[in-house]
Amino acid sequence: MELDVKNKLEGGLTFKVSRFKEVIKKTRPHKHDAYFELVFLSEGEGFHWIEEEEFRVTAPEFYLLQPGQVHYWQFTAVPKGFVVLFTEEELDALTERSLVDLHRRLSARRRVVLTREGFPQALLAALYREYKAPARFSRAFMHGLLQALMAMVLQQAEAVEEDLPRSSLFDRFKSLLMQEGPRLHRVSDYAEKLHTTPQNLNGICRRQAGLSAGALIARDLLLEAKRYVLHTDLTMNEIADLLHFSDASHFVKFFKRHEGITPLQFRNQYFK
Repeated sequence: MELDVKNKLEGGLTFKVSRFKEVIKKTRPHKHDAYFELVFLSEGEGFHWIEEEEFRVTAPEFYLLQPGQVHYWQFTAVPKGFVVLFTEEELDALTERSLVDLHRRLSARRRVVLTREGFPQALLAALYREYKAPARFSRAFMHGLLQALMAMVLQQAEAVEEDLPRSSLFDRFKSLLMQEGPRLHRVSDYAEKLHTTPQNLNGICRRQAGLSAGALIARDLLLEAKRYVLHTDLTMNEIADLLHFSDASHFVKFFKRHEGITPLQFRNQYFK
């Protein structure tokens, strides 16, 4: 089976607000199709996996899921909260610069633990009511509430975290890596698209992330490989094709060089 890809914004929707389903459940690993998901949990216990990272659910808390990220839940207590979905098209970089900047800053975080007093219940409830009963100025009203929500989360996050400076070229590289990661494997391919040299790109990545561009490309490619090895029944040949390796032997060599074991050995660790 291939990895599930969910699309909760069908029919041309670019924005949606809903209550989190109040059921104890374990979801299957899945991706989101080209939209961001903001999850605000006011109650609930359990576990949440995002890519390779496991989080203990300790509400109140906030999660930001990027387009294409693999995640799944296992709840042990009934969750409560709200979910906000939107696509890139929903945010206009020309007319909503502040909102776009807040979103960019927030995108650096997967999870933010919120205080009980700081949980934005009133803002979320107002956003949900406006979405359910839209009027003439609802879009402006909802975007104002969305901006306030992002600001509140960042304010709590930055109370305990340092907001690291970002390089515009580095941001463009990360965005390109998200789009082209499985297809492009070489630093020179990315440097050409970013109109710079491989040496300059490697230097910027080392300063911003502590790793070369080549290491970041390999890390993302390995993560994508692990997704398919662990969460699908695809053969190594099929995975090699999906990840644009010339053949399965090159894929296996790449995996073993970075992980220390073959893809099948990696799969068998979890499914014996």
